[in-house]
Amino acid sequence: MFSGGCCRRAALLHLLLIGATAMTLPIGIAAGWGAPPSSGIALWLFGLFAVSIGLPFFTLSASAPLLQSWFAASGHPQAENPYVLYAASNLGSFAALFAYPVVIEPWLTLGVQTRIWSAGFAILAVLVAAAALFAGDTGSSTATRHKPLDDSATGIGERARWVVLAGIPSGLVVAVTAHITTDIAAAPFLWVVPLAIYLLTFVAIFRERPWIAHTTVVWLVPFAVAPLAVSLIGGDKVYWVATILLNLAAFALLTLMCHGEVYARRPGAQRLTEFYLFTSLGGVIGGAFAGLLAPQIFNGNYEYPILIAAALLCMPGFFTGVRKGAAEALPWLALSAVLVLVWWFTRLKLPATLELPFQVASAVLAAAMLLQRNRPMRFFALVMLGFTITAFWRPGLAPIETARSFFGVHKVVETADGKARLLYHGTTIHGAQVLRSDDGTSIDGPPAPASYYYAGGPFAESIGSARTALGGFDRVAVIGLGTGTLACLRKSSERWDFFEIDPEVVRIASDPHFFKFVSACEPDASIMLGDARLTLPAASGQYDLIVLDAFSSDAIPVHLLTREAFRGYLAKLSPHGVILAHISNRHLDLAPVVANVAQSLGLVAFLREDRAAGGIFTDLHANARVIVLGRGPRDVGAVAESWTPLQPDPSSAIWTDDYSNILGAMLRKQLAW
Repeated sequence: MFSGGCCRRAALLHLLLIGATAMTLPIGIAAGWGAPPSSGIALWLFGLFAVSIGLPFFTLSASAPLLQSWFAASGHPQAENPYVLYAASNLGSFAALFAYPVVIEPWLTLGVQTRIWSAGFAILAVLVAAAALFAGDTGSSTATRHKPLDDSATGIGERARWVVLAGIPSGLVVAVTAHITTDIAAAPFLWVVPLAIYLLTFVAIFRERPWIAHTTVVWLVPFAVAPLAVSLIGGDKVYWVATILLNLAAFALLTLMCHGEVYARRPGAQRLTEFYLFTSLGGVIGGAFAGLLAPQIFNGNYEYPILIAAALLCMPGFFTGVRKGAAEALPWLALSAVLVLVWWFTRLKLPATLELPFQVASAVLAAAMLLQRNRPMRFFALVMLGFTITAFWRPGLAPIETARSFFGVHKVVETADGKARLLYHGTTIHGAQVLRSDDGTSIDGPPAPASYYYAGGPFAESIGSARTALGGFDRVAVIGLGTGTLACLRKSSERWDFFEIDPEVVRIASDPHFFKFVSACEPDASIMLGDARLTLPAASGQYDLIVLDAFSSDAIPVHLLTREAFRGYLAKLSPHGVILAHISNRHLDLAPVVANVAQSLGLVAFLREDRAAGGIFTDLHANARVIVLGRGPRDVGAVAESWTPLQPDPSSAIWTDDYSNILGAMLRKQLAW
């Protein structure tokens, strides 16, 4: 039972913790950490965050269960179920999640945000101190007014269930976010949606009357999981909006189911803190598995189907009638194992002509799952079969290599006719190489630049124009390696240095078994691993051309587009050198961003929007949006006469290391359509 002395001691300790935390404000990046390592970045970031914001994060996290325990001891009419305050807490987190990209980031600099955060923490400290005064006045007489919820067996097994049921949704939110933001669409702010759903599930479940009955959630789960099982791994996400909605629906239902189970197993208020301790432990384990461990042991986003399978194991009644259920599931699990062995030993490729039969077979398998939805173990086994089939077979494209790093999953695939090879980062193509001519004969010698870099495209034109204006390049810096295609645009007397942050990209581009651009056109190329904002200034000498090609994907590194970043480029640029910026993007209009930065630094800028390319799957050419910048029109050469002069946008603020507005760039792009 609660006592006034216990509450007073807890209040005093927590206020001391708040005071210690206040001494570390304002929050900021901890000093002394230096540049990130070339490997183990995830662990490095974990350590950096722990040192930089670990104490404030811990203090805020500890405040919620403490306030709930005080409320439980308050004698309030609603104190019998203090868990409803957890729903209110997550509702606040949900509101803040959407407020930041929409209200805070577009209008406030990082410095202002930091000061406001510190003021908010001070207000919190005052409110907690006020609450502590009331907590200190509560005694055992008030504590006995509430009836604890079912507080039966809370042994090791029950605590383990709390950990598991909390850990699976925590891992799922990381896995589904990685899947939809890389394998489906790298749209800005898309990561917000899974996290928002995750928070709302607490709001929906941790209350006297849940928004949706637990039995209804369990009944709906198979209808979302079945189609997802035959479409999750592999295959082009052509209808990407529908695919995103399907993934989010399945994630929401599985998370609601797990949180519904853990809420049904909540103890009485006497064990509230213990309950939150073990559910938090589960959250840490689930998040660490999906965010830290999985990228180290898997070459794809396989933690996602694993966590879906784990969630299915938590369905009510799954282990009822274990022997009969296992007998029903065993044949389908055995078939999955056989298919894995077939693929492993044969590497069987399915031609593109089997696309329609493959889709029909997948639909039939999904229907079979739904027919068996009332037999949990057989349903589970059919889901595993669906994951197996879609993971290893994809008509039309043969996987050559799948590699994973901190920065995402990279896939090298070959078209079914063997004429071309592509490098995917999620759904974004980062380069292509023609392997055979139309008559099927192999192409020898240095490969011709393809994708964005084809002859006659804006890359080739602007590089050639700047080279002519300068009378030839001495040194060239390329930020972003991709397949290394740009190496084949160099002249024999030039030295080209590449700056790449992802070690897996370096490995793939440097291996002639995958792509031959680097090995055939610049075998002695210097490839510097690390963030270009750090590695480029450390390079010796100056460059006649700097190519910014690290944001051709839909997810851009903002810090490479700020005014401070361009000042760094100019410091490494020769007096008449040129900067080339690749700003192709399906979701963001980056031209005004670069234009405003160029004006602030006294640069001229010219834009070409390519519309001549036939298409990556027709002639391996891709339309590119390219900006060329120089200290004067003469430096950029003939393109100053043929390209569109880029004018600054007075309605858009300059991006700096202290301010950026991705939402504005996204709205400009969407409204332009």
